[in-house]
Order: sequence, then structure tokens, then C-alpha cells
Amino acid sequence: MRIDEINLQDYTYKLPEDRIAKFPLEKRDESKLLVFQNEQITHTQFKNLPLFLTENDTLFFNDTKVIPARMYFQKETGAVIEIFLLHPITPAEVHSAMISTQKCTWACAIGNLKKIKQGNSLVRTVEIGQELTVLKATLLDYELQTVDFEWNNPLISFSELLVLVGEIPLPPYLKREAEESDKADYQTIYAKNEGAVAAPTAGLHFTDDVLDKLQKQGVKLDYLTLHVAGGTFQPIRHEKITDHPMHAEQMVVSKQNIENLIDSEKIVAVGTTAMRTLESLYWYGVKLITIPDAPFQIQKLMPYRYAPDLLPSRKEAFKEVLNYMKKNQLQTITGKTEIMILPSYPFQVCDALITNFHLPSTTLILLIAAFVGEHWQNIYEQALLNNYRFLSFGDSSLLFNTKTHHSST
Repeated sequence: MRIDEINLQDYTYKLPEDRIAKFPLEKRDESKLLVFQNEQITHTQFKNLPLFLTENDTLFFNDTKVIPARMYFQKETGAVIEIFLLHPITPAEVHSAMISTQKCTWACAIGNLKKIKQGNSLVRTVEIGQELTVLKATLLDYELQTVDFEWNNPLISFSELLVLVGEIPLPPYLKREAEESDKADYQTIYAKNEGAVAAPTAGLHFTDDVLDKLQKQGVKLDYLTLHVAGGTFQPIRHEKITDHPMHAEQMVVSKQNIENLIDSEKIVAVGTTAMRTLESLYWYGVKLITIPDAPFQIQKLMPYRYAPDLLPSRKEAFKEVLNYMKKNQLQTITGKTEIMILPSYPFQVCDALITNFHLPSTTLILLIAAFVGEHWQNIYEQALLNNYRFLSFGDSSLLFNTKTHHSST
């Protein structure tokens, strides 16, 4: 099937409202786990994940940390304006924006936008120690919804300020207000690098106990970063799926990550965000083969322009990235990806995927269908029949690729 012939109606299913998990389980690893392997389905609990993995497997986690990206400001008229951070503009690198002091600019989604005009400023005052810090948000561009943030305390970073004035941005489909418990619940236990506006929810099931068991049996663990952007919740509104504007997300990958990928026999992506990062890294290696100083930016349809039998192995591609980093004396590289993984996508890196159950008619369902083929329908049907909980706080699955597209040698 050509990607421009994909019909979104073929990738929908009926999701009853009561199957959407509003809150997580008290014990993360007691969630259900559906395992799809050799075209067979097994039902178990997440704490049993180590039973399905071996010392040949390397798990790659996304260690991004969710920021309190939702802020509320009140105008003198009483109107409440919601500012939801999407991604930084100045400085453009997420980490730099989070540690900036006194000023930064972000692309935002603004609630009640009609109540403010371009150039208008909104103010919030917060007490830090014995001093009052004033945060001013100025709408720079009405159409693009870019907002300039300034504050009068040079000792306070934007990250520290957000903790005091922001709220955890729960997915809209949960249809509830954020609670104090969400600050911990909507965060993986290994979250480290601040900058995501949505959690990489496949990782929410992991506990120290599960990670310890995996390591004791020789499963290797590695951590890279993709800062999940607000566009992850954007529904597909185009009849032609390839017209859907994929949100660009920032990735940070270390030299050690690349070396571990080269050495890995079987690669398991923990979440669709880790998968997007790993597959994007491969295509960056492909770019470097023909353009030695190519920027680390992956366009949404780049993978579909190549004849699969002419592509390098994943090790060859990763060695290109490693050589580039060595040549430029880099310990980490930061890039952007808007990769669109659709049915017929030629997987190059991931042998298995740990992921939750996703909304119908979305890019995430298309990704699942690309990975397991037409079996996605039976997987979701069995999950519904067996009372699995769906979406961010729901249950989990371990999916093995139905066919090997790549050569790992």
C-alpha cells in the first residue's frame, strides 16, 4: 500500500468512555500487560515483563521530564487566560530555555485568546522566600501565539518558576483537573531532563523492582531523550493522512547511546517516543552518508523516499553518526524529528515496543499498525474483551515486530 492511499477509517475502533483510565493504579507494575509475540497473544501483569526478555535485549527509555506547562493568568477585567507551553523559541534548545534566568520565549497554545491582543502583557506575582517575584507574559504574535516571559529575579530559573506557577498538563481526554498526586503519577520514575509537555506514558509502569529484575537477568538498559511536544494530542483532520502536520520534537542523544545501539543485538523501544528517536537516529545516519555535515533534522516523509534494498544496516548507519560525533568532538547531539511512521514504514531499528493503548484514528494507531501489521485490530479487540484500561494511565503491551525489515549486522 502506498502511504497516500491510507484510509484513516481503517484505523479506528470503538473506545467506550469507561475504558479510559482517569487515574493510575496504586502500584504501577500491577497494570495488565498484553504480550504479542509470534502472532500469539498472552495476558499477564507488567511486573512479569522480565519473563519475556533476555540478555540479548537492550531497552531504550525516554528520560524526558514533564514540566508544569499549563499556566493561568487573570486580567484586570477578571478574564482568565490559559497559557500552555508547546516548545521554546529563544533559546530554542529545551534545556537552555529551562535554565534561563529573567527571559525566554515560547510557542504556546492560548486559551481565551480572543480576550487579549498582540502586545498585551499578563502578570503573576509569586512569593519566593521573603521576596515577591513578578512574572510577565507578553503576547508577541497573535497568529503564532508566541509569548515572551520575563521575571525580575535573576536567581530563579524558568524551570523553578514553573514549579511555583504552573500545573501538570494532563491529556485533554482525561477530562479532569490536575491533582496534587499527578505531579508524581504523571512522571516516570527515571524522568531526568525537563522539557516535555506530556509524559512518555509507556514508562509509567516501570518500578525499581522491575528495573532491578531486568538487570539481574542481563537485560541492558539505556536512556535517551525526546521532549514530547503538545502536538502529540493533535487529531488527524486531513483526508489525505500525509497532509497531517507532524509536530517536530527535540531529541538529545549521547555518544554512549550510539555506542550501545551499535553493540545491541535486539532493541526494545520503551514507548512510541523512544521508537521515534531510535528510528530518526538511523535516518540521520543515512543522511550523513551522502551529506557529511547534514543537520540532525528528520522530515516526516523522509523514510519513504528510499528503496529498502539499497539502505545501510542499522549498525552502518549508527557508525556514521558515531564518526560524525567523534570528528566534531561531541558527547551529545541535539536534533529535531517530525518522522511519520505509517503502515509500510520500513523499520530499521526496533525489534520490540512497549506501549500503552492509544486513541483510535491517530498517528499513534498508525504507528502500531505499521509495527504489527493487521494484527493491531485483534490486539485491541482482545484488550477490550479482557477489560484492559486505555490511554495514558491505562495498561500496557509488549509488541514484537511481525517481520524483520532491517539487517542488524
